Amino acid sequence: MDLAPELSKQLDEAARVIVASQHVVALVGAGLSVESGIPPFRGPGGLWTKYGEPDMFGYQRFLEDPKRWWQERITRTPAYQELMEALEGARPNPGHYALKEMEELGFLHHIITQNVDNLHYEAGSRAVTEIHGNYRKLRCIRCNTRWPREEFPITEIPPRCPHCSGLVKSDTVMFGEPIPSDALEECIRQTAMCDCMLLVGTSAVVYPAAGFPVDVKRQGGKLIEVNPMETNLTDLCDVVIRAPAGKALPALVERLRHLSGKS
Repeated sequence: MDLAPELSKQLDEAARVIVASQHVVALVGAGLSVESGIPPFRGPGGLWTKYGEPDMFGYQRFLEDPKRWWQERITRTPAYQELMEALEGARPNPGHYALKEMEELGFLHHIITQNVDNLHYEAGSRAVTEIHGNYRKLRCIRCNTRWPREEFPITEIPPRCPHCSGLVKSDTVMFGEPIPSDALEECIRQTAMCDCMLLVGTSAVVYPAAGFPVDVKRQGGKLIEVNPMETNLTDLCDVVIRAPAGKALPALVERLRHLSGKS
């Protein structure tokens, strides 16, 4: 792969840091999904730019009238329809497959993804926590049981959990909704063990995820940013790779194979 000298140097340094680390975690943001054709929410071409940003009371409205919320999901607003069509048509890109290879090689121990598109699993990654949920699943808001959408027959609206009778909604986390406790606890556990965090396509503005790299840095860990754009965390990073994940991560895997003798 022909790479610019500066990018090649950045990748070499990143590979050395990863090989020297004990527990590498990737924090993945919307930039990786954009490379698979899923529109961002903010900025040029963003869904919220086009249709308007939701307010912070979506979850409260769901709790107040879950039947109405479900009816709106079934009829689909234009913004929701466009997002669902993009999600359903998306496929993993080379960045997803490179993360899967890093896991198989033993260099990547966990992925914390802010994306809801299921593409990490489609690419073959296994150690994944979806902090904002998965659009292909439903979840009970009381006991956090999850089901694939197609395996949960909806016989009433709103549907109820067969285990605890709690309300069932999409697994994706809404504005104003707490992060599911099991997902948040796993993110905190992985961050506590992490001595190198790979920041892939994340703008680092959405909390609590944006706080995990800061925690890693405070505990003496390294940060590697893979992003064509500068972010709020760039100044904290030990290595900055200014390239899209789909280009940078496969090249990083090549270097990891070479350094470890696994090529």
